[in-house]
Amino acid sequence: MNFNGEELMLMMLYNSGTRLGLMQELRLMQCYLLPDETALRELSEGVIEKLKLISDADFDEVGFPLN
Repeated sequence: MNFNGEELMLMMLYNSGTRLGLMQELRLMQCYLLPDETALRELSEGVIEKLKLISDADFDEVGFPLN
């Protein structure tokens, strides 16, 4: 799965170490978004959808830019 730069940055900011943990953190973050923060909501939804499609092993191979 290919993640773009914005997606990788968001993933890096909320990464808890596991694919499922990251998905949970992104969902939690969405609870705090204001109604006008649609771009961040859409970005996080896109990341969650992509994370659903990959395995935990594939997630472990994602190269985060600053790791």
